[in-house]
Amino acid sequence: MPEVESDDAVHAPDEDPGTVPRPAVLLALRDSFGVAVAAAAMGLAFGVLVSQSGLPWWWSTIFSAVIFAGSLEFLLLGLVMTLAPLGQIAATAFVVNVRHVFYALSFPLHRVHGVAGKAYSTFALTDEAFALTARPDARNWSRARIVWGQAFVQIFWVGSVTVGALGGTLIPGGLVGLDFAVTALFVVLGIDSFRARRDVPAVIVAVACALTGHLVLGEQMVLAAMGMFTAFLVARYVIAGKVGRRA
Repeated sequence: MPEVESDDAVHAPDEDPGTVPRPAVLLALRDSFGVAVAAAAMGLAFGVLVSQSGLPWWWSTIFSAVIFAGSLEFLLLGLVMTLAPLGQIAATAFVVNVRHVFYALSFPLHRVHGVAGKAYSTFALTDEAFALTARPDARNWSRARIVWGQAFVQIFWVGSVTVGALGGTLIPGGLVGLDFAVTALFVVLGIDSFRARRDVPAVIVAVACALTGHLVLGEQMVLAAMGMFTAFLVARYVIAGKVGRRA
């Protein structure tokens, strides 16, 4: 749980002039509420899947609290239930979460001070957290506001997964569509990120990479598509750095 800062950090200095300062924890709750609720919906679905997989309900709480990577948790659940080799699990985790390397390039981790704060903020750097801080106004957020926002997303996630697992026995087995919650959440996050940045070329390239990967490898498209899009992001980052130095 994030620590409370001094008064100048707890009371967010990044509000509009003329407004009454509010504690960073309340600002973080307001900032994260939308994506936290969306994550909670996916968490309920994951909790139900855990309960219907035959595992005890408390495994859902352990999964969500320790791993805390929504899409990866869905994949890991299936891999664990099929007794997949450790190498396959490691490779899947790498491919799914390699995007977080690029999140770190623009995530305001430099504003989070202290070893404990940086460690938790790095651990909780999820898609939702990145979407929150991708907005232009987030550049001036305080340490407490950033970390509390991440904490609220995790609290909503762990709580919803636990509730879903406890109530999963009340839902008929074989219910289809629960795994689509992951896709739905990523679509919402993608739309929100596009509205904040209007990065049309990245969207076009992402779609092109997905279509190319599907045409070449069919259902095994994820690795190829993410590899091509990662190469595009690296190239764009290098080119932008060179242009910035010349300017």
